[in-house]
Amino acid sequence: GTRAAIVLSAGLRVKREGKNLEQRMLEAAQPHGLRILGPNCVGLQLPNLGLNASFAHRDSLPGKLAMISQSGALCTMIIDWARSRGIGFSHFISLGNAADVDFGDLLDYLGSDAGTRGILLYMESLREARKFMSAARATARNKPVIVIKSGREREGARAANSHTGALAGSDEVFDTAIRRAGMLRVYTIEELFSAVETLARARRVQGNRLAMLTNGGGPGVLATDALVSGGGRLAELSEATVAELNRVLPPEWSHGNPVDIVGDGDARRYLDALRALLRDKHHDAVLIMLVPTAVVDNTEVARVLAEEIKETKKPILTCWMGEEAVEEARDHFEREGIPSYETPESAIHAFLQMVQYEQNQTALMQTPASSPGSFTPDHEAAKQVLAGAAADGRGMLTEPEAKAVLRAYGIPVVDTYTAADVDEAELIAEDIGYPVALKILSPDITHKSDVGGVLLNIESTQLLRYAAEGMLARIQRHQPGARIQGFSVQKMAERPGAYELIIGAATDPIFGPVLLFGRGGTAVEVVADKAVSLPPPAVDLAAVRQVLLKVSQLLIDYPEVQEVDINPLFADPRGVLALDARLHIAAPAQAGTARLAIRPYPQELEEWITLGDNEKVLLRPIRPEDEPAHHELFQRLSKGDVYFRFFRAINDLDHRQLARYTQIDYDREMAFIATTAGEHPETLGVVRAVADADNDTAEFAIVIRSDRQSIGLGRRLMEKLIRYCREHGTRRLVGETLMENQAMIRLARRFGFAVSFKEGEFVDLSLDLQSGQGAGDPA
Repeated sequence: GTRAAIVLSAGLRVKREGKNLEQRMLEAAQPHGLRILGPNCVGLQLPNLGLNASFAHRDSLPGKLAMISQSGALCTMIIDWARSRGIGFSHFISLGNAADVDFGDLLDYLGSDAGTRGILLYMESLREARKFMSAARATARNKPVIVIKSGREREGARAANSHTGALAGSDEVFDTAIRRAGMLRVYTIEELFSAVETLARARRVQGNRLAMLTNGGGPGVLATDALVSGGGRLAELSEATVAELNRVLPPEWSHGNPVDIVGDGDARRYLDALRALLRDKHHDAVLIMLVPTAVVDNTEVARVLAEEIKETKKPILTCWMGEEAVEEARDHFEREGIPSYETPESAIHAFLQMVQYEQNQTALMQTPASSPGSFTPDHEAAKQVLAGAAADGRGMLTEPEAKAVLRAYGIPVVDTYTAADVDEAELIAEDIGYPVALKILSPDITHKSDVGGVLLNIESTQLLRYAAEGMLARIQRHQPGARIQGFSVQKMAERPGAYELIIGAATDPIFGPVLLFGRGGTAVEVVADKAVSLPPPAVDLAAVRQVLLKVSQLLIDYPEVQEVDINPLFADPRGVLALDARLHIAAPAQAGTARLAIRPYPQELEEWITLGDNEKVLLRPIRPEDEPAHHELFQRLSKGDVYFRFFRAINDLDHRQLARYTQIDYDREMAFIATTAGEHPETLGVVRAVADADNDTAEFAIVIRSDRQSIGLGRRLMEKLIRYCREHGTRRLVGETLMENQAMIRLARRFGFAVSFKEGEFVDLSLDLQSGQGAGDPA
């Protein structure tokens, strides 16, 4: 009957008789479904239950934060550190080697634990990236997840075959994954606890503009420096606010932000100034600072302001500077749940953490615009080029080959011709017209510019021959063993004023394929500008987005593609043009899409059907850009159908709710929609199933637009969902409906669901998916 074991011992990875003890331990546990925490861990503590199943030297205090750590040594230090500051835990878990139970398992569990307000992770390494990302994205929608990770060096850059590979160091990829999952990364233990307390207490910010209220100029200057250097913005006060502050403050106030009310500012003055600021819509949060003085009761200021702060929805942070003199005031803020900090810098850092966390949350739930036109790659052309290079035993494609693959994916490339020698290069140049660019063609030279293998703006035949001979001589000196296959020749692309960008892809050893976008050209690694701002109309942004989408699809379609470099990519109002390209292939570590950290849209599940009224509709997985159509579906449900679906009356769904329904994790959830054809497709119905972390049981729900019922759509959607869940290995499909929803009960019975009437108005529905019944056919 034992369900889990904690293995504290280290040294289990030493091999004995062909297998190490860790492998043998897992094999022994597997038949019994026994889960294992460890080995090589400190154990776990559940302070709210009084359980200490660890060899930590002290008990943790009870609380509402969960701590998961890979480092056993760090566990005991954090317990001491947290106790000294009165910080308690709902769970304190040491993962150790994480041979079985890992971050993904614990995030799934803690994400739905009502006694856990926030989750802290100390990470050193990660194995199952997709499992981690799935759990993290689901959990971060419900509560703050704060991450600190050791090992921030760019280990992966040394073996790179391209600029992209060199730029995409593993720590940068980890940062990207954290942002994509809606979590927040910090870099010290103090920041770890500060961040989760701030996010748990403070109201959500909507931007990075901060207004500051202080009784001293020095703290205002310190806070401003920290704010601006950290990427925040000092809010501009409106004329009306300045006029109101002129009325309630002494003439010597600062007349700007930070609002310095002068050292003798009492509770009344602080309150009047705060009320004036709260009426101003030109900032996103307020920081109130106080330096204790002999003429002001700082505790009274805290009490008066706390009452006002509780009445506003604006995020407010406080900073009472000092120690003993302000201890009572800080305690009061603590009791009232108001964020309080000891220094201006720590307060600003907390504000910037709030801003970053909100940006990550917004990105997590952002609705992408519809793609500006679909594209169909020429798979045969791309496959032929990749297969040819693989047959030759080459990992690096030539420039013309790389461009051929890009062209097969609809990416505009400059025409490039291959010449076996100088004479042939001259003929090509004369044919396409001068000026031309000449590049060396060699499987052994990746970065051609580094060895003088690129010459631009060649104006004549004489200059071309001179340039080609000089190029060969330089390469002979710098890289004498390089195999020379000839030259590539292309007409100079005249795009004055165009941006030089880089778009590429690399393969991270943990998270798999990653995309990169930034400034291109020869100085890409020196400048390291990987977040460029391109205000319209200087660039056709839709064309740039399309290249990113097409490179992403290339990675999905061909697991052997390890690195892609498009550098430079010219971008201007006329569109985009790839001038140079590199592409590296190798046998993938995992086949298919398993190597991707996030499962891509499963296009293979799309299916056209004909309904009872002879209308053709498309059944397909839901996509994030379906949010507007999903909202329209809800608007066209009757009040009765809304009540049947949500078990309560709902007037509307906001963006966060709609994002939750349309931005699903295809690895553990599926939603099929029925959508009409045409330029403006409409969603007619949706059926979804959300599986537990072990894919044992999935809970389903279905809704059909009220004016499109009784034409067989519900039956077809249920057929598709049941068939998918069976093939996905889900064991049981369950649901709940209202007793008065007889149409749903009849539909469930047609598919063989067991119908169980409970006390009250609810009915349980359950279907054994692995019983051998036909693949989704109604019983």
